[in-house]
Amino acid sequence: MAAAEGCEEMSGNGELVESSAMEAPEVPAPPLPEMTEENGSAAVVPEAPVGPDPASFSMQPAAVDEEGELPADFERLWKGAHDNPQDFTSWTDLLQYCEQEGHVTSSRRALEAFLVRYPLCYGYWKKFADLERRIGLNDKAEEVCIQGLQAIPLSVDLWIHYINLLLGTLDMNLPESPKRIRSVFEDAVTAAGLDFHSDRLWDLYVEWEKEQGNMKNATAVLDRVLRVPTQLYNTHYDKFKEHLNNHEPKEVLSPEEYEELRELCRQSQKAERAEQSQEEEKERPPGEEEPATPEGTDTEELMQKIREQVLLRRDKVYQDNEGEVRKRWHFEDAIKRPYFHVKPLDRLQLRTWHSYLDWEITELNKDTKDPSQGDYTDPNQAITEESEVMAPPQEPLEDTIAAQDDHRVRILFERCLIACALYEEFWSRYIQYLEPQSVDEARAVYKRACEIHLAYKPNIHMHWATFEERHGDLTEARRVLEALEKKLPGLAVVRIRRAALERRAGQLDQSEALLREAVAESKEKPTLHAFYSIKLARLLLKLGRDPSSARSVLQEALEISPDNDKLHMNLLELEVSGDPWASASAVQECVTRALAAPLEPHTKILFSQRGLQFAEDYSNSIQSVLSVYEEHQKLLKELGGTKREAENGDEDPEKLSKTDDGSAVSAQVPPTMPHVPITTPPPPVMGADMSAQTGYGGYSSWYQQPQYGSYGYQNTWNYNQGYYPPS
Repeated sequence: MAAAEGCEEMSGNGELVESSAMEAPEVPAPPLPEMTEENGSAAVVPEAPVGPDPASFSMQPAAVDEEGELPADFERLWKGAHDNPQDFTSWTDLLQYCEQEGHVTSSRRALEAFLVRYPLCYGYWKKFADLERRIGLNDKAEEVCIQGLQAIPLSVDLWIHYINLLLGTLDMNLPESPKRIRSVFEDAVTAAGLDFHSDRLWDLYVEWEKEQGNMKNATAVLDRVLRVPTQLYNTHYDKFKEHLNNHEPKEVLSPEEYEELRELCRQSQKAERAEQSQEEEKERPPGEEEPATPEGTDTEELMQKIREQVLLRRDKVYQDNEGEVRKRWHFEDAIKRPYFHVKPLDRLQLRTWHSYLDWEITELNKDTKDPSQGDYTDPNQAITEESEVMAPPQEPLEDTIAAQDDHRVRILFERCLIACALYEEFWSRYIQYLEPQSVDEARAVYKRACEIHLAYKPNIHMHWATFEERHGDLTEARRVLEALEKKLPGLAVVRIRRAALERRAGQLDQSEALLREAVAESKEKPTLHAFYSIKLARLLLKLGRDPSSARSVLQEALEISPDNDKLHMNLLELEVSGDPWASASAVQECVTRALAAPLEPHTKILFSQRGLQFAEDYSNSIQSVLSVYEEHQKLLKELGGTKREAENGDEDPEKLSKTDDGSAVSAQVPPTMPHVPITTPPPPVMGADMSAQTGYGGYSSWYQQPQYGSYGYQNTWNYNQGYYPPS
């Protein structure tokens, strides 16, 4: 057989548009609408690690340049692609140029580099294999196909390309060649045979077995595909009928099934003949005997009865499979781009994948599924010998059915992670599905996502580090965060995560060292420097019990950023939190420094008020309290345009109890208080980190932006005193 080989062309945006001679002309029977067939996905082989290992398809170094100098524009295009590795167009421009030039070494070098970054582009694996085959390196071409299939094992096109390569290069006269081809076919249908668009692969397998003269094996393959919900499910049943009618049942059925049906049909014939004989004997003339029938002969009538019994058994399987196809059809029909591309998917496509996954997982969780799937062949039974078909297995157990359904869910996840490879949500969802079953499989998915497809997406890397820490592998958690920081230097949330990891591991010195290093490296960026300084000061104060070192960190930061109110606030709270009698001068010094700094008027009033509150809480004499109060009143008068402090009862208590972030706190103003000014409320004590949003890792927008958010202290409260003179 001349195995059909798909042809392809690349559109201007790098998208693969393909047609194939293996495409069956038939369409599914009504009422199911016609669907186009495109495939480019990755799959999970049962009882094997989930998905490919990124290291397993890393390319070997390019061969020595045997063609002399590289093409003129190669270095320019190569540099453009490597300077911006996330620019898909730069890579496709480079590959197109190398292909036009026909230069083997440059093409190989470009393809190797490209496929490490974009291994899901199965069309380029095929081009790479063809490149090696054209120059006579068949072993290298085969190696390329194997590497591609490790990266994207659900690609029906790549499997067919690999099989065609073997059919074109192996000596089929050698006894080991058919065995090897059959083994590859089995690997292919195991990896990609459950794909909705796997019809061409099954058809090729059946036709090849027929060409080898193994009709029983061809029947076994057809039996298996009759159970698989695929796009062209009905054509497989038609081909089974044709196969059965074109050959004697003994040639196409397993010995066990043939003998069983032959005996069944013979008994049926005998019963029919016995009944018929009784009728004929009544009509037969006296003395005439019944004509003898030769024993042991199989009449055409018997063969036809056997065929009818065969189809009767398969018809139930076909009807059940058609029901499975109908359940999936509207999901499959809504998927418009099942292959990988860097272009974003629209929301409808993303919702379709989520809905499809929801449905398939729900089907897995159903306990009402009928475990009976027939009794004549196992759909997952591999053919290992040329002329040997396994005996009919017993009915599958419920555990087997559950395993098959789990495999189907995994296949759908892997298909989804081709079209949606650049969307973190689907990777995270797959990991959540796998983790209860196998931590190693979940880890393998994290590895694929972070090291290949989402190398520059920090969230999933941090989720991976959290995953490793949760499962006790601190070394791997450290490695993940360190690698992310090298790839995305300057991202504050990563350094904070690293410091927090060391702190939780009991390595306080290492946590401090990481923050000190961040402080030292960010001196040219005052805002970032202030952020790290505050984090370091809190660590030293709260965990290190070293207020002196914490004070030095904040004071040094203020020399670089004297206008940073958060630094002033944290230093003030450090002093306030100490011994009140020993800290009095330090508190007033902080207030004086803040009032002399280039801060906003309302911020200065806040600091002045905080100093006043400290005095009234801890001062030993009323004179000192009144002295501070007078200074505060002078400041209010100096800052013209500032709204006068509301008098007791002049302002709506509900408004007074609103914090800066809009949240309300309970505050009741006693109605009997004299007319005294209500002091501006202070921030809470140092240690309540307002820079983190709800949930672990949900840091404020500063982590993604050049500036940082409100990590100061804005929580207000009403504090009324009755011994100040009226102003």
